Amino acid sequence: MTRQIVSTTKAAKPPATYSQAVKAAGLVFVSGTAPADPATGSLVGTTIQEQTRQSLTNIAAILEAAGSSLDKIVSATVVLADEDDFAGMNEEWVRWFPSNPPPRQGAKLPVRVPGLKVSIAVIAEA
Repeated sequence: MTRQIVSTTKAAKPPATYSQAVKAAGLVFVSGTAPADPATGSLVGTTIQEQTRQSLTNIAAILEAAGSSLDKIVSATVVLADEDDFAGMNEEWVRWFPSNPPPRQGAKLPVRVPGLKVSIAVIAEA
């Protein structure tokens, strides 16, 4: 099985400890993606809706670089810093996936990063 690292400047650069995504076995595995600006690396937005939007914008760019797209997502994991933000995250989520949304699971962010409200990881068909 071949494994291809996926990287794009259209999404925020991840820490040196992991890749934006890996393409293997006909799938694209996108790392947890923060709501960071691709040009500056700074967090975008102060609301959960804004941060969810930026995370999904970054994911869309990563998937495009891998030859995939949001409509090919087969699984998503949404990690929140505060469970009280679930409703706001979901409000933005349905704008991106108004019908036939991908299956999703949630988790609580295990570390505190100042200002970070959400990180989203996905698996999509290549």
